[in-house]
Amino acid sequence: MPQVFVIAAVGAAALAGYKFVKREMDRVEKALKATRSEPVKAPVEAGTLVRGADGVYRPRG
Repeated sequence: MPQVFVIAAVGAAALAGYKFVKREMDRVEKALKATRSEPVKAPVEAGTLVRGADGVYRPRG
């Protein structure tokens, strides 16, 4: 008879663990979708390039 209680406890723990893992997978999936959907913006300094005597363009300083 104690085996039935042990098997029931193991089954309940397995079910709870499965639900926890499933909930975490959904949370991570939402976070990844939010991260991927945002455009990547690189920091840009709006400056003017000036051609030097050697033909190389450099930012005006």
